[in-house]
Amino acid sequence: MKHWYGHIKWIAMLALLPAATAVLGQEQPPRPIAVHVDPGQGLIFGAFFSGPTGGTVTIFPDGTRTVMGTVVGANMGYPFAPAIFEVEANPGTIIHIIRGPAIVLNGSNGGSMTMTIGQFSTTDTFVTTATPPTRNLVRVGGILTVGSPPSNPVGAYNGTFSLTFIQE
Repeated sequence: MKHWYGHIKWIAMLALLPAATAVLGQEQPPRPIAVHVDPGQGLIFGAFFSGPTGGTVTIFPDGTRTVMGTVVGANMGYPFAPAIFEVEANPGTIIHIIRGPAIVLNGSNGGSMTMTIGQFSTTDTFVTTATPPTRNLVRVGGILTVGSPPSNPVGAYNGTFSLTFIQE
């Protein structure tokens, strides 16, 4: 009887052995994130005309534009688009995006406008899904506050905004 029991014990141990080796694994080591700015895709508000009291021009992450107040959007061949940032990180990395302060855009013919960072195509905190070298795209919209024509003469307005990407 003991002889038969000993064989069953060894068979049971051999059956468990492969399951124990299949469970072994190791998570990839943390990798610092890299954020790339698409130089051809800055935040662009396009062409518009300001009425007597001004208003706002809003660019959304999906590439749409709305105008409010006495601002009129013009389709004169000038594009409008969100800014695009590319985040390279291990899949599953938690990223927090912090908006910089409102900035002043200075005009080529004088005048200035204020721009605040708008919505993101992701949320302010998101989890990366792309495996490097593929990158996670973050599209960034903005809100431009436009004054009256005397305070905002026709011209090109330029400025630089900042975002902070924090890896958790």
